[in-house]
Amino acid sequence: MIYPNSPQSDEVDHLLRNAQLRDALEPLYDESIGRVNAELMSTSNENDFLQSMLEWERAPILPIAKWFIPTLQLPSPDTLDEDQLQQVLSKTIDQLFEKNIVLDFTDHLSDRQLYCLIFRDILPAHEKRIERQKNYLHWDCANTSDDPEIWLRYYASEDERNTWAEETENYLPPVEATPYQRRLPRAPM
Repeated sequence: MIYPNSPQSDEVDHLLRNAQLRDALEPLYDESIGRVNAELMSTSNENDFLQSMLEWERAPILPIAKWFIPTLQLPSPDTLDEDQLQQVLSKTIDQLFEKNIVLDFTDHLSDRQLYCLIFRDILPAHEKRIERQKNYLHWDCANTSDDPEIWLRYYASEDERNTWAEETENYLPPVEATPYQRRLPRAPM
């Protein structure tokens, strides 16, 4: 006989939830679901992974500004003096982090440049809004995928620089210290 608080009862619940999640994901089936190796993770962990996939598939795509209620609207950078800009920038960074948006590679940008990036690029960007606490949207403020020079100049380790140079056979820019040191909220990648 299985008692309600026994470990076997929990495992049965996890197996039932697993079947529900797999049924819900069936119409959305792609290779990422097939990569789940149930032998390498517990049913509970597999369920968490499948739940995150289902949330991803069902998540609305919205401009980041509309992730906020009311919609986050910032004053134009041209209307702010340096003190005002610093205050609004600090508040905005905190608001973004509350929505699990992390700004990466910002120390090469002045406060005004970072504010303009948020105002013109980040807030209007359409992204999937996922409500999970462990899920973070990392915004690459150095645009490393399109132009690696800023990353190589300011952020890459010596090993990363050497690997990049070997793989691409391109010129390495000189290493420089970042001009604007910030302590922004961090989250795991």
